[in-house]
Amino acid sequence: MKARSLITLGAVATLAAVSLAGCGNSSSSASQAKDQTLTWMESSTLPTMDSSLATDVVSGETLNNTGEGLLKFGKNSSTHPGVAKSYSKSKDGKTYTFNLRKSNWSNGDKVTAKDFVYGWQRTVNPKTGSQYAYLYADVANANAIMKGKKAVSTLGIKAEGDYKVKVTLTHPVSYFPTLVAQTAFFPQNQSVVQKYGKKYATTAANNVYNGAFTLSYWTGTSDNWTLSKNSKYWDAKHVKLHKIKFNAVKDPQTALSQYQSGKLDAIYLSGQQPKNYKHDKEYHARNSSRVSYIELNQRKDSMMQNVKARQALSLALNRSQFVNKVLDDGSKVATGIVTSGLAIRNGKDFAQQGTIPAATEHNVAKAQKLWKEALKETGRKSYDLTLTADDTPEGKSTTEYVQSQWSKLSGLKVTNANIPYKTRLSRSASGDFQAVVTLWGADFPDPITDLSLFTSDNTYNDGRWKNSQYDKLIDEATTKNANKPAARWQNLIDAQKILLKDQGIIPVAQSGKPQLVKSNVKGVIYFPVSSNWDFSRAYISK
Repeated sequence: MKARSLITLGAVATLAAVSLAGCGNSSSSASQAKDQTLTWMESSTLPTMDSSLATDVVSGETLNNTGEGLLKFGKNSSTHPGVAKSYSKSKDGKTYTFNLRKSNWSNGDKVTAKDFVYGWQRTVNPKTGSQYAYLYADVANANAIMKGKKAVSTLGIKAEGDYKVKVTLTHPVSYFPTLVAQTAFFPQNQSVVQKYGKKYATTAANNVYNGAFTLSYWTGTSDNWTLSKNSKYWDAKHVKLHKIKFNAVKDPQTALSQYQSGKLDAIYLSGQQPKNYKHDKEYHARNSSRVSYIELNQRKDSMMQNVKARQALSLALNRSQFVNKVLDDGSKVATGIVTSGLAIRNGKDFAQQGTIPAATEHNVAKAQKLWKEALKETGRKSYDLTLTADDTPEGKSTTEYVQSQWSKLSGLKVTNANIPYKTRLSRSASGDFQAVVTLWGADFPDPITDLSLFTSDNTYNDGRWKNSQYDKLIDEATTKNANKPAARWQNLIDAQKILLKDQGIIPVAQSGKPQLVKSNVKGVIYFPVSSNWDFSRAYISK
């Protein structure tokens, strides 16, 4: 993506109503190929199709094209109409009313306001176990529901008839329209969920869809899955693709061979490939809001609880060498958890304002000193550490490089464990790791999407780092200063600096997203936040 939307944090719109205009399609049948089948590479298998449980970009991308929320993301991460054809906001910014269009599920059932009420309630219900439930924190009563203190029926969402949804917030949230575009806010068909029970969304057949496509093939464990045009979709006349075939290909050379032989229309590049193909007309370097960082399990391990040990591990990494010599794919050195370009205020990038150079610098001598002090303070002479990451090319490159850097620290033995993506997600969530390479992509263009991960009670805080002042700053940014842009911005800057100074995580790189895409693939919409891809306007040209 060549341009990125720049937002002002905390700004509150003065318009009482916002009309949503539909997106057009400039392609004509004369310019389209007869076979409207797109073949697309994924580096990992599809973990889940339950919008309440999905936490990863592969699931998110598939859900985003088979389902649709009140609003949807478009170019430059802007929001566009989804099931809602228009919406209004109260003067105090705490009540949103969404007017729904008439649309259907793929089984013919009507998509109604009750489906949104049910879907939202199911996601915040602690019995569901949604890791993304925290995104609902600003919806009235959500926090009390997630803590088991109030009934799910008290959530601040109501159906007024079949085609009107009213949402009540605890305080104004300037980015709320981007929240409801997330897959975690999708509607759910209660009768279908209850029909399949524990088997719901575990295969293509055990689900129902209201998006541009249906999931027509997926066994739940297969390395490939297929999307087919949804004839029941409200805007089906503008959907040109008949099928999208996703294939999980972990080996980059295999992917390249399949691309060159015509078996894949789009692939992701890694290793030396970006360097070799960056001048090719089919090469695309996408901007990304995804960051890789290392979480250290601080639950019970006194070494990982030691701030000097965490700082030593960070200082031992030469990030510039890693992104320029190892990855060489357009990635940048991460300055924190918030990626560059995600949020700008008064012409200043949050990523630059909220950083502490010492948290990402390379200083082996200082790292050695701190590591020895940490060993002494924890009563150790040596330490064995297992570093976990995905078994993808990027995951393996990262663990190999980090291992080579960390092994320079006296008394430290590092073992790598590269495991399947789905397994890594499960182990991260359960705390079954010592150190894990985590990849996180911003869900919406605001620093809170990244920073809220590390509050003490956030389900994504897999390392269990805790800091009461950090928690206070995040709370102030989302409540007290929600309507005060400058104060809110400063809260978030101060919070990231605390996270970095204490080395609550070890930032590594802001990911690049290099691709090769066939020149006859047209109309694919990419946005750097959330689920990244929208194929509803894509087509294959002649």
